[in-house]
Formats: sequence, structure tokens, C-alpha cells
Amino acid sequence: MEPNSDKKHVWDKVNQWEEELLFLKSIIDKTELVETIKWGGPIYVYNKKNVIGIGGFKNYFAIWFLNGVFLKDEKKRLINAQEDKTKSMRQWRFTSKDEVNEKEVLEYIQEAIENEKQGKVIKPSKKEAIVSELLENEMTQNPALKEAFSKFSPYKQYEFLEYIESAKQEKTKLSRIEKVIPMILANVGLNDKYR
Repeated sequence: MEPNSDKKHVWDKVNQWEEELLFLKSIIDKTELVETIKWGGPIYVYNKKNVIGIGGFKNYFAIWFLNGVFLKDEKKRLINAQEDKTKSMRQWRFTSKDEVNEKEVLEYIQEAIENEKQGKVIKPSKKEAIVSELLENEMTQNPALKEAFSKFSPYKQYEFLEYIESAKQEKTKLSRIEKVIPMILANVGLNDKYR
């Protein structure tokens, strides 16, 4: 069995960056991070916490810093690939191996590990986890409400759902729904007045 043959499959879809990704791996191997495979690619963990991931795309290969929002990023290397979706993840993209400055990459990774040790995280807002059946029922009966709700950003939708569903009793949930329906229809977010 050849060395690396077991690792090949991970990058089938990104084979053009194989050498570059192996180079990134060799840099990451100098840190205390442990490699695991998640979501079909290498993710590096510290103490079971995901710190960075690497992968290749059509036009670039990248390191993801899963809590990159906390990095100082003095050299302005990082981008937020999905402004509206990810609050904390940042990407550092490369288009050639020459662009990878080992010393810089290590500095960023060390900082990410330090942040992890200090427990710096944005509390995950599990957007898909909150479902309000009561609000769903209201929206089914009131298409205008459904449409108005769909215009809010996922984060604002989440705030409404959390507000309703954090109530312990059904009647409180219902009274909260009564309260937010006019806001939703008026396109006013739950916490807009504080923003």
C-alpha cells in the first residue's frame, strides 16, 4: 500500500490542489491540532473543538478558521465568505503554493488555538433548531404574515422564534405571538429599537 493512498479520497473533488493542501497539512502538523475528517474534508481540532479546516475549490484553496472572527488579522488576510450566514468563520484563500507564508500561517493558527484555549466562541445560534409550531400555524392561516416573516434575515427570524419558544407555558407563547405578529407585519425586528 502506498503512503497517502488512504488520504487521496478526501480530495477527489479538488485534486488540482493536492500538493498545496499537503503543504498546508505539513504546516498544521507543526501545531498541537489533531486532524479529523468532518464534512468530507480535514478539520483540525484542539481538545475536541474544531479550530481550522482546509479544502480546495475551483479557483482557490483555503484555510477556514472556524472562530476566525476573534483573530486580530493585522495582515488583513481573512474574509468572511458568507456575510449573512456565518458570524464567526473566516477564510484565508490562496491561489498558489507560493502565496502560503508558513510563518504567517502558523502565527494565525497559534492565535486561533490560544483563542480556543481561552474559550472565545460566539454562542452558536442553532437556527435550524428552533421551530415554533404555534407561529407556523399562524403563518399557515395568514399568508401575509408568512411572507412578512420570510423577509427578515435568518438572525432576526431566529430572535422571534427564540422569544416565542423560550416561554415555558403555551399561553405565554400565544401571548408572545400576539405581540410579535404586528411587528412582523410592520417589518420591525424584535430588537430593532435597541440596535
